[in-house]
Amino acid sequence: MNNIVIIPARMGASRFPGKPMAKIVDIPMVGHCYFRSKLADGIDEVYVATCDAEIAEYIRSIGGNAVMTSTSHTRASTRTAEALGIIEGESNQKVDVVVMVQGDEPLIPPEAISETLNHFSDSAVEIVNIMSQFRTLESFEDKNNVKVVVDQNNDALYFSRESIPSPWKGWKESPCLMQTGIIAFRRNVLHHFNSMNETILEQVESVDMNRVLETGGKIRMVLTEALTIGVDTPEELKQAEQLLKNDPVLGQYASL
Repeated sequence: MNNIVIIPARMGASRFPGKPMAKIVDIPMVGHCYFRSKLADGIDEVYVATCDAEIAEYIRSIGGNAVMTSTSHTRASTRTAEALGIIEGESNQKVDVVVMVQGDEPLIPPEAISETLNHFSDSAVEIVNIMSQFRTLESFEDKNNVKVVVDQNNDALYFSRESIPSPWKGWKESPCLMQTGIIAFRRNVLHHFNSMNETILEQVESVDMNRVLETGGKIRMVLTEALTIGVDTPEELKQAEQLLKNDPVLGQYASL
């Protein structure tokens, strides 16, 4: 098996411009994502896909692989797919599984990346997405956080920025689940995804995985107990910094 991580990252995020290079305990956020991905068992190589020279130069300065992609991407998954094509073209070698790790989740646990690979032993599984349990009502109601509801097999039914399922009977008694920024694809599935047009519900929710569901695909959701946080605002950056100061994984790469 040839399994890689691709981290899509760009400086022009509308809610927090420049956030991939925002420093958390003296390391740019995208650096945390890169180093933590390198620690994941079962991953052969890690790449950062970007359209920004500043990000590429930083990644290369720490010995990493940066792939320059188009400035036109509006979805992380399509940037990842373009990078995959470049990587395969330059290496003349096909990848088996691509794990897309969002460049704005600096607390991503390496073991969660590895966990996605285990589910591809089932030939029916084409996409695996890590999810976590919401810990506060405030985060559950935050539209920056993507919610997911699943069926009895833990396959995704729908992704939304609204609070689903409804918390009207008490949110703690409901399966309030958050999509995290770890999504693994079989390489052919990612290329097929990239060949399709955006769908209505994908655009309405601004969640690219709804494209898969709207076109009849399945996404296996896997629960992690680890605390994850997507950084979309300067306030969340401060929160991530406090959490990272006590994070045991940090010590494995902070001195590199």
